[in-house]
Amino acid sequence: MLIDQARATDSGPPGTPTAERSAPPAGGQQLSWWARARRDKVLLLMAIPGLALMLAFHYLPLLGNLIAFQEYLPFVPFGRSAWVGLDNFSVIFNGDAEFLNALKNTLLITLVQVIFVFPAPIALALLLNSLLSERIKRVVQSVLYLPHFLSWVIVIAIFQQILGGSGLINNTLRARGIDTIDFLGNPDSFIALLTSQVIWKDSGWGTILFLAALTQIDQGLYEAARVDGASRLRQLWHITVPGIRGLIILLLILRLGDSLTVGFEQIILQQNLVGRPASEVLDTYVYNNGVLAGQWGVSAAVGLVKGLFGVALVIGANKVAHIFGEAGVYQKA
Repeated sequence: MLIDQARATDSGPPGTPTAERSAPPAGGQQLSWWARARRDKVLLLMAIPGLALMLAFHYLPLLGNLIAFQEYLPFVPFGRSAWVGLDNFSVIFNGDAEFLNALKNTLLITLVQVIFVFPAPIALALLLNSLLSERIKRVVQSVLYLPHFLSWVIVIAIFQQILGGSGLINNTLRARGIDTIDFLGNPDSFIALLTSQVIWKDSGWGTILFLAALTQIDQGLYEAARVDGASRLRQLWHITVPGIRGLIILLLILRLGDSLTVGFEQIILQQNLVGRPASEVLDTYVYNNGVLAGQWGVSAAVGLVKGLFGVALVIGANKVAHIFGEAGVYQKA
């Protein structure tokens, strides 16, 4: 088959043997760590601000997890609060009803969003990639990117203008003598509402990585497939999807790491409309019990378990990716 021949010849530029490209440069021993640091000192200096910000806002706050094992009091110096061991984890171990409800809602929202939100940028990227006109493609891309730059306050206000009690749809129904529909305050449709908002806001922005990956697929494979008489659907399934499979798996693993994070700001802004039983998730549980109710230790314990669960999911999903021959997030040295 011509496709197989094209894949075989796609290992590098013409006349460049694979062995020569993969072989280490000849001559001399490998540079020491200090020699590489001196050689790349300008790049390392440029990286210092980013590393400092990461240290300040991502790693130093990890010390706050000590609160999960303390009877934390805000006005007591850090580390001086009474130690209570695992008492703050009792809401998890003893099955507190409010915590279990928040966990159930979180897992359900995560499941729905993995099924519907995660594939949306992939589908959009494939549709955009099929457009013949580059001008139309750029216009559509720009329109799809715009919602990403809107805050959740504005996004929810837009949805209220369309779906609210006095919104466009209900006003139209009312003018025609049809009963209005409570889109925003119905607990049964709250997850569908959240999912539609996320798709509208972030799917366009998510296409950037997939469109970039699609440009790296060798066009010779498509030409060979057309010569073989492959339909567009077969080209999509046998060339396009395998070409971006590694990126899909990588982003899916990263998404699993945040599987218990389902949009605090988006939910807290709409919680009063549907009530806490239908909208309480782990993030809002931590906020309502920690910041509002002052149960700092319990909230820190829930947050710590949530983070450890995310790390475990990433490690497990990465191992599964290795089993199927994909690089995943990281590889063993």
